[in-house]
Amino acid sequence: MKTLEDIKKIAVLGAGTMGPGIAQIFAMGGYDVTMWTRREETRENAKKTLYKSLQTFAEEDLIAADKIDEIYSRVSFKLTVKECVEGADFIMETIVENKDAKLELYAKVDACVSDDAIIASNTSGLDIFALVPARRLPQMVIAHWYAPPQLIPLVEVVKGELAPQEFCDVTVALLEKCGKTAVPMKKFIRGYIANRMQMCLNQEVFFLLDNGYCTPEDIDKAVKASFIPRAVVLGLCKRADFGGLDMTANNYKNKSYEAPPPVDMPTSLAELVDKGELGFKTGKGFYDYTGVDKQALLAKRDKQLFEVFKLAKKFMDDPV
Repeated sequence: MKTLEDIKKIAVLGAGTMGPGIAQIFAMGGYDVTMWTRREETRENAKKTLYKSLQTFAEEDLIAADKIDEIYSRVSFKLTVKECVEGADFIMETIVENKDAKLELYAKVDACVSDDAIIASNTSGLDIFALVPARRLPQMVIAHWYAPPQLIPLVEVVKGELAPQEFCDVTVALLEKCGKTAVPMKKFIRGYIANRMQMCLNQEVFFLLDNGYCTPEDIDKAVKASFIPRAVVLGLCKRADFGGLDMTANNYKNKSYEAPPPVDMPTSLAELVDKGELGFKTGKGFYDYTGVDKQALLAKRDKQLFEVFKLAKKFMDDPV
């Protein structure tokens, strides 16, 4: 059975939105990484994205500038799945959230992967354990990263029912060795932890917007000036401890909060989508990005995220 010390080579399947950042983290952790993607254009973009991200990390003093080329050289790109996973001890699948695409890929993986490799999926909305070949279930875990994966610390980890607990433990240890905040879950549920919390928030966001209680700007200002920064220090459960669990219980008893009724699709969301206003990528969503230098704004976002997560790590290392 694989141990952390056994892991020498890591394969990353998929080089789109998540792949380059995940490969970067493993390479920064000292591992040799192979990457595969179907399209040459995606592969070339991934190379540029990876190198640019390493430069940004050097600017933020997270790696030494003279280590950029060394880290970059640890990542190699392969043309086939078989070449990518050959000799890999840990396989990280990051392809598109499409059932058919996952089925096709795992059929290829099944044909060439070793029987003792740990296979991890980054799936965010699918039950991957229902899609992989049955004989690979004892090797399967989920390692769910958040975008951009090289910046966001969290990775949620959960094993399949047939996989040994040791595979979950090794995955957590590997991620922590590479600087991530790995959170092991006791059992699988779609949405994991953070996404389920965000969906609850989304229900309230669209209820408030659809019923004219406030604007998108009002919501963002309110949460940034209240519970979001407080959560960096206390989280959610410890916040309840500090507020008093009796007060939380009384809120339930007094029915001081009623959840919004479920809807098939929020009106304010549907209207924007129908107009093709999909947010930052189209130039308009809740906010108007017309005429904005998108690359400069992304760089500003990333630098601010670096500052926030550096502070968050400081508090997590010395918790209240």
